[in-house]
Formats: sequence, structure tokens, C-alpha cells
Amino acid sequence: MIGSVLMVCEGNICRSPLAAALLARELPHLDVGSAGTHALVGAPADAAVAELAREHGIALDAHVATQLVAPLVRTADLILTMTRPQREWVETAFPATRGKVFRLCDEHGSDVTDPYRRHRAVFDLAFAQIREGVSQWTRMLAEQR
Repeated sequence: MIGSVLMVCEGNICRSPLAAALLARELPHLDVGSAGTHALVGAPADAAVAELAREHGIALDAHVATQLVAPLVRTADLILTMTRPQREWVETAFPATRGKVFRLCDEHGSDVTDPYRRHRAVFDLAFAQIREGVSQWTRMLAEQR
């Protein structure tokens, strides 16, 4: 049974905190967190992501970027990355994770676009991709209860 989910992106200031907040809202019984493969440790959520999140009723004000480290990996039952290279990085850096690391949008065989330092339209696209991936995982995880 899945009790904890860790969302992973690169800097942990855009995609993974947003994905974690969306999943936590949908499945509040889960322990949901986020981290980055190359995190901007200590940084808040990107301002554009925080604004987009607020527009959808999500607060990222308390988010602080965190580096993906062994203790986080060990305690997560499921790790969802935004891209295939991130999945490969996690499995290479932490070989024991094989079998519990997937892409958020694996069902569609696609990566979540990185919106960092790009136009608002790219943030909207990334949000739509994240929302779809979270929706798919919400259905799968709800079925296990």
C-alpha cells in the first residue's frame, strides 16, 4: 500500500512542488513531498508558479526547495519524476529505487515541460500536464484503498 509519494523535478521550485500540492489536495491521506535532482536548496517556489498555483486555489508560500537525498528516497513508497532523464538520474543515483520510480505522465509516455524562466503559456502547459498526470495517479492510488 502506498502511503508516501515524492515528486521530483530538477530545481524543486516549479513542477514538483506544484505536482505535490495537487496530489496532496486530491489524496490528503497520503504523505506527499517534493525534491529536486539539482535543487536550488532553500529557494521558494518560482514566483510565476506560485501565482499560477494561487489561481487554482493552491498555496505554495511555505515551499522551500529541497535536494533529493537518500533519506527522502528511502521513506518514499512511490517517486514520480517529471521527465525520463530525471527518472534515470534517480535510479542511477539511488539503485534501490528501481521499481518505485515512474514519470508523472508515464501513461501518456510524455515528460512535463519545464517552464522555468519561460513565458506564461509554457507555465500553463506545464500545469495542464501536471494536472493530467496527477489525475491519472489519483485514480490509480485511490483504487488501492
